[in-house]
Amino acid sequence: MNQLTLQPITPEYDPWDPIRSLRKHGKHVLTSVELTTTHLCNMRCEHCAVGDALTTKEAAHLPLADILRMLDQVEHLETLSITGGEPSYDALAVREYVLPLLKYARERGVRTQINSNLTMPINRYEMLAPWLDVMHISYNYRGAEDFWDIGFAKTTHTVSIGQATKMFDRMIDNVQALSAGGLYISAESMINYRTHEHLVEMHEAIVAMGCRRHEVHPMYPSAFAVNLPVLSLTQMRDTIHTLLDKRDPSIWMLFGTLPFFACSAVQEDRELWRKLQQAVNVTVRNDPDGRNRLNVDTFSGKVSVTDFAELTQIASIHEAPYELDRIFEQWQRHEIYNRLNCYCEKANCCGPNLLVADTYYPDINFKSRTALDK
Repeated sequence: MNQLTLQPITPEYDPWDPIRSLRKHGKHVLTSVELTTTHLCNMRCEHCAVGDALTTKEAAHLPLADILRMLDQVEHLETLSITGGEPSYDALAVREYVLPLLKYARERGVRTQINSNLTMPINRYEMLAPWLDVMHISYNYRGAEDFWDIGFAKTTHTVSIGQATKMFDRMIDNVQALSAGGLYISAESMINYRTHEHLVEMHEAIVAMGCRRHEVHPMYPSAFAVNLPVLSLTQMRDTIHTLLDKRDPSIWMLFGTLPFFACSAVQEDRELWRKLQQAVNVTVRNDPDGRNRLNVDTFSGKVSVTDFAELTQIASIHEAPYELDRIFEQWQRHEIYNRLNCYCEKANCCGPNLLVADTYYPDINFKSRTALDK
């Protein structure tokens, strides 16, 4: 499919949001697949969701033909995300594995995203750019010192501030150059104990770099980051209010995995929810993980629901029922899935994921609630 025929990704069209397929099919179906294509990374961020899986030596990939055949079998596939590790770490894997996956997706009309730190040589990204819809990066820094402190907090070898500064500068240069060349770059900032008082400053830097979208997601204690401090709901709420009041309205701001709902008995939560709904160029994405998306490890073949930390594996493509659509149907019969499988048409809300529910609402039955006002 020619790139020019694809619908632009906008606040009105976010193909990763599971509410689209829910409305279209009357139930959640598998429309999104995330592929882990590397366990190598040149950083060891303290907040990394997959830090425990990172390694210094890569195993052999499953044959690309097998992965493409697996994707062929997903009937309603709309989006493909590529993650790691750092997907551009190995130049050979970029050319021989990642690039063919992107080309396959483009020919099928499937939208694509790569999750990268953008600190590698720019030619690796330029190779992928013509076939890529969204380059997703993390940006949780006020400068090079923050980058050094956060990005190498879990490293097992010494990284100097000078080395980190060079990487930080390269990331900035890459973002600016690739954005100027037309690549859609979406920068994600987490709301956590380090960032919550500095997100406006980070937002301004993201706008200045030329990013097309600023994603904002609260950080939850999980896996590698399980011991990091958790913000109170009041701190989280105040941070979002400040960001909404001071943001640049010309750039799309996408919030995700928020712990605030229209069905909340807390008036302040509902007021914030209304403010988010009414803000120009602001959207709240329903969480794809487990609702319309599964993750496949392209080394082991294990299938997981990525944000549900206690479910490190729900199936394998090497074992029955083999096909991802069947695995997804099997997952929908799981107790955890059914515990949180709620939908409020009035609020356009698919409910919380497990991390949100367990962190802030362990005793709440969301399936019994509905939006209180609008």
